[in-house]
Amino acid sequence: MLSAKIKSLAEMVAIRNQLRRSGKKVVFTNGVFDLLHRGHVEYLEKARSMGDVLILGLNSDASVKLVKGSWKPLVNQEDRAVVLAGLSSVDYVCFFDEEIPFVIISALVPDILVKGGDYLLDEIVGRDVVESSGGKVVTIPLTPGISTTEVVERIAKLIREGKIVA
Repeated sequence: MLSAKIKSLAEMVAIRNQLRRSGKKVVFTNGVFDLLHRGHVEYLEKARSMGDVLILGLNSDASVKLVKGSWKPLVNQEDRAVVLAGLSSVDYVCFFDEEIPFVIISALVPDILVKGGDYLLDEIVGRDVVESSGGKVVTIPLTPGISTTEVVERIAKLIREGKIVA
């Protein structure tokens, strides 16, 4: 059942503690993951390959509005979570409401914190928390030419050209 992978922060903290006791290496990443595409899937597979368990911190709808603007997300948080939970690379999905994922990272203290290659290490929220606990922070190169923005722009162009009727 996909929803079994979607956890509250309290549930995720308990699971994380259990994983720590059993010696499992926990990888954490976060993001909006609106309009899931190949770049997302490849990124998550690479992140998962770095440890035993991948926890995905998913921006809630309220958080997305803070970060991306009032007209986003295009896909609501429940639908995004279920799609992400359906990926074999994702072990758990946990929402966060804040603009940045500092609270969730501080609560989970992953062994490895992963972000996309569009981030500089100094810009990664939670880096201090992870590194001070002996963990590491890694960036993964993005898949060239693939992004949610590019997908939206292609759709908008097709609508303007009359190839898709809105």
